[in-house]
Amino acid sequence: MMRSRRLWRSNAVLPALGVVWALALWWLATLPLPGRSSLLAEFGPGPALAALARMAQDGTLLHHSLISLRRVLMGLALAIGIGVPLGLLSGYVRGLERTTSPVFQFLRTISPLSWMPIAIMVLGIADRAVVFLVAVAAVWPVLLNTAAGVRTLDRGWLWIARSVGARPAEMLVHVALPAVLGHLVSGIRLATGVAWIVLVPAEMLGVTSGLGYLVLDTRDRLAYPELAASVLAIGSLGFLMDAAVRALEIKLGWAGG
Repeated sequence: MMRSRRLWRSNAVLPALGVVWALALWWLATLPLPGRSSLLAEFGPGPALAALARMAQDGTLLHHSLISLRRVLMGLALAIGIGVPLGLLSGYVRGLERTTSPVFQFLRTISPLSWMPIAIMVLGIADRAVVFLVAVAAVWPVLLNTAAGVRTLDRGWLWIARSVGARPAEMLVHVALPAVLGHLVSGIRLATGVAWIVLVPAEMLGVTSGLGYLVLDTRDRLAYPELAASVLAIGSLGFLMDAAVRALEIKLGWAGG
């Protein structure tokens, strides 16, 4: 009984207390005081939450959120489709790892947003450019985590598979890939966070939909409570996406730290 009470307290009360403290600090930071701009009050929790409710009711928030989610999921799918095979190969073939490591590390350090001009010139101002930038940001956590998982694989399993006649491709698919799923899910979790962060500025490229566009639109209309509500929506959706991947880790017993 005492143990369950402690678990309930740590799992429910403490996070709720953190939210209350954050709201209190937010309210204090935007409180209209002498010598402080009255404009700050429009970014306060009261106006922002009221605007959030209005935008949810009239469908604005749902419309832009669904478009942003579609773009980020397409980018993640592309990153996984590229990162997993390359990670398996670079982790499995030692010579390939040494050959590709300098190139991968160099490309990884380039900000995904640096590719904006090239993406616009090649792909145009449309979904394809946004999805490309998301994929560029998300591919590295997937690739590097997959490769790290393969390197920690017990080579004895590969020898056993080889002894029964398994070909290299079969060993990668049936031995290496199942063994690195924990690393892969961790990489996808990191990639999801990075992709969501990159998505918002990518949607400021000139597209006319999505949460990034909504931030610019509310700023240009001087609708500051809606601007704060848009930021809240971005944070909430990012939190929920991370929680979903984290729940998958825990459910399948792959949670790390």
